[in-house]
Amino acid sequence: MKKVLIMAVAATMMAACTSKAPVEHNDNPLLDYANWTTPHGTYPFDAIHAADYMPAFEEALRQGRADIDAIVRNPEAPTFENTIEALEKAGHTLSMVAGCFYNLTHSETNDSLQALEVQLSPLMSEYSTSIILNDSLFQRIKAVYEQRDNLKLKPHQFKLLDDTYESFANNGANLDEAGKEKYRELTARLSMLTLTYGQNVLKATNAWTKLITDEKQLAGLNDDTKAMLKSKAQAAGKQGWLLDLKPTTYIPVMKDCENRALRQELYMAYNSRCIGGEFDNTQNIIDIANTRLALAKLFDKEDYAQKSLHKTCAETEENVMNFLNQLREAYMPAARKEVQELQEYANSLGFQGEIQPWDWSFYSKKLQDAKYSISDDVLRPYFELEAVKQGVFGLANRLYGITFVENKDIQVYNPEVSAYDVFDEKGKYLAVYYSDFHPRDGKRGGAWMNDFQPQYMCGRKDHRPHIVNVMNFTRATETKPALLTYDEVETFLHEFGHGLHGMLTRCQYSSQSGTNVPRDFVELPSQFNENFLGEKEFLNTFAKHYETGEAMPDSLIERIKAANNYHAAYSCVRQLSFGFLDMAWHTLHEPFVVPEGKTVQQAVIDFGNEAMECVRVMPNIDGTQMETAFTHIFSGGYAAGYYSYKWSELLDADAFAQFQKARDERGSIFDKKTAKAWRKNVLERGGTDEPMNLYRAFRGGDPTIDALLKRDGIK
Repeated sequence: MKKVLIMAVAATMMAACTSKAPVEHNDNPLLDYANWTTPHGTYPFDAIHAADYMPAFEEALRQGRADIDAIVRNPEAPTFENTIEALEKAGHTLSMVAGCFYNLTHSETNDSLQALEVQLSPLMSEYSTSIILNDSLFQRIKAVYEQRDNLKLKPHQFKLLDDTYESFANNGANLDEAGKEKYRELTARLSMLTLTYGQNVLKATNAWTKLITDEKQLAGLNDDTKAMLKSKAQAAGKQGWLLDLKPTTYIPVMKDCENRALRQELYMAYNSRCIGGEFDNTQNIIDIANTRLALAKLFDKEDYAQKSLHKTCAETEENVMNFLNQLREAYMPAARKEVQELQEYANSLGFQGEIQPWDWSFYSKKLQDAKYSISDDVLRPYFELEAVKQGVFGLANRLYGITFVENKDIQVYNPEVSAYDVFDEKGKYLAVYYSDFHPRDGKRGGAWMNDFQPQYMCGRKDHRPHIVNVMNFTRATETKPALLTYDEVETFLHEFGHGLHGMLTRCQYSSQSGTNVPRDFVELPSQFNENFLGEKEFLNTFAKHYETGEAMPDSLIERIKAANNYHAAYSCVRQLSFGFLDMAWHTLHEPFVVPEGKTVQQAVIDFGNEAMECVRVMPNIDGTQMETAFTHIFSGGYAAGYYSYKWSELLDADAFAQFQKARDERGSIFDKKTAKAWRKNVLERGGTDEPMNLYRAFRGGDPTIDALLKRDGIK
């Protein structure tokens, strides 16, 4: 998932290029970027220190304000060039400073950077709102916008003008002075609330550990997982096996550990993060939801979703709810059957009572093994990380002709990170690609893609992007290389799909390049990329046993394909539950008030439970609720937008059906003709047109739900 770095509307502060040289500050490497001698102008991480950031931000903010002031004070009549393009180019230094800092606060943070992030939050919020609410600036934009039909703009320029005007209008530019002041207050408050929420989740996740001293309690875990847990204990100066709440621990314990009490303890710890205690997020949730509602009311919207869904593919909350309910009706019967089947299977193994959430992954894996003779233990030897990486790079080569060559001269922010030169099909430099695979205390959980520097045109020069994929994969042990689970390989493909969207883009303006598209379209290239993992033709290119070098047997590949829609209905309704929860918090018409007689914690838990009840297929557990650690919607960019994962899934299934059709007609899933159309109409175009126009240009029409239902075995 791409992480938005700055809460600045339409990325107008993530500048494209500047026509004047930056002010040189030789004592601060972040401000001296004009003199960097690093390959492709990459960040000189070795020279950048925590103390450099605040003075760099202060100077960058000053320069950014000067850029805006120059536009406002221009005595010439407003034109597209001197107003819209000038705004696109404003704040270049801020873009450079922020591009480094906000990436590191998610992948290589520490107490100093977290404290600085808190200090910067109101400054960045004020900078953003001071631009959005600058009436003189908006009047120039409005003047250009009102003559848009007579300007003979190219389509992508017209889109930039429209997006720029809408971003200002939708963020307070048309408010009166009292409204603008209220907007400043609310956005500053929201910025701090979401920052605090996200930091609480990271701190709560890092705070919980459990030392196991009796290996028998870990029965069922494979040797690799136990070796990893022992390494964690040794790193902490302890003897035994150290459990934590990071995915590399949580997932294998929930899937493999026979100790049900330990699974339950881990589940409760994970799903009660930030409910009460030092890192409580329940009041933050209420405050975030109410602040977003207040923002919506400023714009005469009934709720935040109405405001947020503007300029998305879905367009309205009615369309979102209809979509979620359509999927609910299609998948719930199958999901209930899957739960019942698993209950009966567990009973056949001697389990008594009703299956609980901490039992699901454990028995689901056993049933999958019984049905398909397939498990992570069977698959991981074929998914050695370096081989998988070459397979993923090879997929990009077969589809788009691009190649990756490691460049050790490019400085990295952590020794574990690798950097690559990326070349196009003609051997021309295309991008820089950073890969960061393993968990660290300074890295938040999950996986994401971002850019350190975006792609844009500066005159005739194509400034190519610097892209990063950050993940949290299983580490190597003393005796084995890093062996990935099937899910981790799928995650790699997903985030690399975002990376391709960023690397292949060819746009004039940075605010339109790469993944700068509506959130219900941004997941399309990433989820599309996952489809190849079920294809024999792809697996044959890299899936070889790390010890013997033998290719994955055809029989195992067939079992993978057969298992690809295993518990697809359950997975779907789980995603739907997150979508319904998201929409519940963001379709409030009145501020959330804690009912009399309830604690804040219980009120939040009860609200979440009610929102998710329509798709509940497993027992509800008192004292747990995922929304207190639901960073996507409370500290990320997915408020009133979590549905977009399923929306994009609808699109990706429909898009991949075109590749399957080409394979049936021309013999290869790597069909060059189809890949060229996909690249030309979707991956290269960024946000230069309405997203559904881009999709129709590739597919030749609107998508239907049929391909998704077929892929999931529902239809």
